[in-house]
Amino acid sequence: MASSQISARIAQGRGGEPADVVIRNARLFDLVTGELLEGDIAICGDTIVGTLEHYEGRHVIDAHGRIAVPGFIDTHLHVESSLVTPFEFDRCVLPHGVTTAICDPHEMANVLGRAALDYFMEAASRVAMDLRVNLSSCVPSTALETSGACLGAADLVACRDHPRVIGLAEFMNVPGVLNADPGCMEKLAAFAGGHIDGHAPLLRGRALNGYLSAGISTDHEATTAAEALEKVRKGMTVLIREGSVCKDLRALAPLLTPATSPFFAFCTDDRNPLEIAHEGHLDYLIRLAIAQGVEPLAAYRSASLSAARAFGLRDRGMIAPGWRADIVLLDDLRECRVSDVIAAGRLVNDALFAARECIAPVGMNSVTLPAPVDAADMAQAGDGKNAPVIGIIPGQIITRFLRADMLVRDGVVQADPGRDIARICVVARHGRNDNIGRGLVQGFGLKEGALASSVGHDSHNICVVGINGEDMATAVNHLETTGGGFVVVRDGRVVADLPLPVAGLMSDAPFEEVAARLEVLRAAARGLGCVLDEPFLQLAFLPLPVIPHLKITDFGMVDVDRMALV
Repeated sequence: MASSQISARIAQGRGGEPADVVIRNARLFDLVTGELLEGDIAICGDTIVGTLEHYEGRHVIDAHGRIAVPGFIDTHLHVESSLVTPFEFDRCVLPHGVTTAICDPHEMANVLGRAALDYFMEAASRVAMDLRVNLSSCVPSTALETSGACLGAADLVACRDHPRVIGLAEFMNVPGVLNADPGCMEKLAAFAGGHIDGHAPLLRGRALNGYLSAGISTDHEATTAAEALEKVRKGMTVLIREGSVCKDLRALAPLLTPATSPFFAFCTDDRNPLEIAHEGHLDYLIRLAIAQGVEPLAAYRSASLSAARAFGLRDRGMIAPGWRADIVLLDDLRECRVSDVIAAGRLVNDALFAARECIAPVGMNSVTLPAPVDAADMAQAGDGKNAPVIGIIPGQIITRFLRADMLVRDGVVQADPGRDIARICVVARHGRNDNIGRGLVQGFGLKEGALASSVGHDSHNICVVGINGEDMATAVNHLETTGGGFVVVRDGRVVADLPLPVAGLMSDAPFEEVAARLEVLRAAARGLGCVLDEPFLQLAFLPLPVIPHLKITDFGMVDVDRMALV
């Protein structure tokens, strides 16, 4: 930083020169005491230089009595799961007060490898919000599925010093850590002393101690208060998650108080434009936390200051002199009604987004099948006795390991809509093999037809659930023609779809169009009898073999507790 910049900040802060920007008539929400304080907020460039005093400014924003809080920080998310590019994600969530987001391009990296990291680091340098990157630590996440790419320690180290990179993203290979797998140890050693994100669902006791001893400091997979409390007592920062599928805030909210707020932050992980349009983003999490009885001081502190400290971002999280000028103006504190956002000293509006230099997406046409599939490819052979069934738990990505005796016709295991048991297949789509995993799932409520998605965490093969093989095959083949996405099929006909041609994960359309098409998809899924609020994102997590208890990949059904094929 040039000495002239420092001199300008000092001069404007002490009132010797007019500030570049002054926010007047705001009530500042004090993250120390929870009081509402009167006084101007003076900004020089991208930095706050004065509070709680009167200032003159070259440009004045009249807050008209609104409440000023620090910009919100989403501590863990996958931009890809918003189904839009980083530039549309920026335009979608920044008006909700999210001035900083920490992303893991893990989904795209499993399809494209290093090219995905390069794309996200470059995009992060160009968006209006402060988008930071944690480097994807587990690509592929397991050896029990076909991934499109592999990232070793050398690939990650090559990106480690990029100015947008914070550290190492969610280390989900818990067995690899606890058993000192050489590949895991190489990555952990390369990032020792820096930030390493955790991913440890249900991990407790001595196993948790061993995991934390590797230098891992955060976790967003806690689903119960007891689990979260143990983790914070053992030094972790727990990232309270509330996404489109994973909804943990209500369970963890009783732990969040002004006393504990330094040990908690918020994240969305996976939240799509439809949910953002209907509910909001981190503003929704804050609003929901307060509605659950969390004191506003604890909620807003966790959404900003605690989050910043957990990730080593020492320049933000408070409205105070010398801190980054990320400020949210609220019409209502308890309802977290955002009316204006200032990001790095700039008022967020259409002109700010228009001034960005966007880059073209990568990974187009990445969905490749060796040949079209047919109904016979979807068929699961067997006697149907004591067959393993994935049991969906709405609002969670953890699943039950169920068993059921199934009807068999001509050697093929049949769906049973009467017991809400559908067929499910995962079809490899990276052009490396023609694998198809076959199984059963309970919880969609389907009476007919099929749903399919090329979003299938973490390797993103095509996952299809349905009642009959003909509709399932039609759905899979359609996704190759669109370059990936979501589709609903009934009676051999496509009734709704959402193309996601960017790595089979993201649309290249505006977020408003994506949200509108998701509405149509939801309605089409309900027309098949589907009872899930988020059927496509719920489907996307069924091939995730690092989350207990029963999942499915292109290799087949996986007992996650044993990390073995059923």
